[in-house]
Amino acid sequence: MTENGPKADIRTDWDLEEIKAIYYKPVLELIVEAANVHKQYQATGEVQVCTLLSVKTGGCPEDCAYCPQAARYHTEVEVHKLLSQEQVLASARRAKEGGSTRFCMGAAWREVRDNRDFDKVLDMVQGVNELGLEVCCTLGMVNEYQAERLKEAGLYAYNHNLDTSEENYSNIITTRTYGDRLDTLDNVRKAGISVCSGGIIGLGETDEDRIGMLYTLSTLEQHPESVPVNALVPVKGTPLENQPRVSVWEMVRMIATARILMPKTMVRLSAGREQMDVTEQALCFLAGANSIFTGEKLLTTPNPDFDQDKAMFALLGLSPRKSFKEETQPEVV
Repeated sequence: MTENGPKADIRTDWDLEEIKAIYYKPVLELIVEAANVHKQYQATGEVQVCTLLSVKTGGCPEDCAYCPQAARYHTEVEVHKLLSQEQVLASARRAKEGGSTRFCMGAAWREVRDNRDFDKVLDMVQGVNELGLEVCCTLGMVNEYQAERLKEAGLYAYNHNLDTSEENYSNIITTRTYGDRLDTLDNVRKAGISVCSGGIIGLGETDEDRIGMLYTLSTLEQHPESVPVNALVPVKGTPLENQPRVSVWEMVRMIATARILMPKTMVRLSAGREQMDVTEQALCFLAGANSIFTGEKLLTTPNPDFDQDKAMFALLGLSPRKSFKEETQPEVV
């Protein structure tokens, strides 16, 4: 029992109608409920600060309709081969000095291949881990053996977003299946790596699609430890370049619903934050977001820099979550 009433259950047996009932609540009522759940399971005022670096940019064979790194689209993204370990470690040190406690490395690959580039990434993982940062990677699809190698190198978390609902998936991506995505999450989980998986809103999907994605995430055998909620940043040259900007209320509704469905999960306010003022971001934190990416870029799109975020944290009374904080903390009462 907490000061907010009976503690919310951790459930993986949600049904679609229950999730719809939560998602469609009046938005202020939804925020209050999510804030109460957040207070029961998380240290309020504490936000995980992450930095994302593109270690291999562009030239991807996939056809993700939102992504400027797809080789088939004519965007302004310049193709860069895999960075050196020295470059990556220098970025990781800067991120740590800027207040980040998690460092994520992204490579524009369809899938991991057992070659020299993967060996180099494993060395990067080990090097960043030795700096005392939680290391996360997003490298495309991985099999069980590759996930085990990443774990052995010191990988803490692996990001592989579902992007949208299973029903809408083929409208956004045709070069892999929803099942492929889920298989990768399963392989990561089996290796004992923390799972990071969320999606993007503003792709032209319906509310039913957003609910469907949350349904899939919240009914996995174990909830992802991290769920990024991204607002599409339309990029010229991609099929979704003319999509309208997602409103803050749509972001709040997604974040709040995710918080209620997955109380222990870190819900990350991710892409699209550059277009939000501090008031809009504060609404997202109130609704249950407790993780952000900081630094000047999210792979290839703009993002608020460290100094802006430091000022926002001071204004809102937020503090960075420590690295490697145990998931099983004493209950917040």
